[in-house]
Amino acid sequence: MFAVDRRVLAKLEPVVKRVLIIDPNPHAARLLTDIMKGLGSRDVVVQPNDKRALQAASDLEPGIIFTERTGEGLDGEALARALRRSHLACRRAPIIMVTADATARTIVGARDSGVHEFLRKPFTSADLFKRVENVALKPRDWVEAVGYIGPDRRRFNSGEFSGPGKRKADRPATGAAAQAATKDQAMRILGSALDQFDSDPMQAVRAIREQAATLKVLAMKASDSRLAMAVGALEVSMAAGPPTKETLAAPIGTLLAMHQVEPVARTG
Repeated sequence: MFAVDRRVLAKLEPVVKRVLIIDPNPHAARLLTDIMKGLGSRDVVVQPNDKRALQAASDLEPGIIFTERTGEGLDGEALARALRRSHLACRRAPIIMVTADATARTIVGARDSGVHEFLRKPFTSADLFKRVENVALKPRDWVEAVGYIGPDRRRFNSGEFSGPGKRKADRPATGAAAQAATKDQAMRILGSALDQFDSDPMQAVRAIREQAATLKVLAMKASDSRLAMAVGALEVSMAAGPPTKETLAAPIGTLLAMHQVEPVARTG
């Protein structure tokens, strides 16, 4: 195990103190366990398959999760999607997918399932530390849509990925530009969630609530009373009773008309 500055370990501590590892190979799981304990992990739970992993996630509430991509009773991508769509307290915890099958297809598949990082086997302690440092100290915006739930895919942190979704233009903007980009994405997700409401009502409602909260914060920051009133109307509609596509159509339509955005499925 290489030496790590104590100040860095202190910053990692909230994320690494509770770790869930899903891998049917006990030797691979032991290697991960030893490295994570060297980084300060206190509670490390290892499970071999999807079903036991979700129960362990509920009991442990891990700050970080490692999963093998495939194995007996294990589909890492399906597991990531199930966790993101769950109501578990750890549903937003960083997920690092570890596998020897590192092709363009598997890397993109991991990214689209909602994982934060991709780690190719065999790996060194330094490789693992880099991934842990990325997810712990360089957090990305969270996307709560219907078709996709997870960290912003435009800034997928894996050093393995160099496709069209990882461009200089995708780097975080600052100031007004960042707020405009956040507002645009929230509006697009609202439109997408309304369009896909019938296919997954529960997730659509969760996505709409998340975007309403985001837009409310933006309205306050910009002192935009018109936006604030429109978001307030959406919140009233959601609080009036069980939300339906019909009751949400008008307030969401008002917001989309204000923003003049065409529904796009890219983030949803």
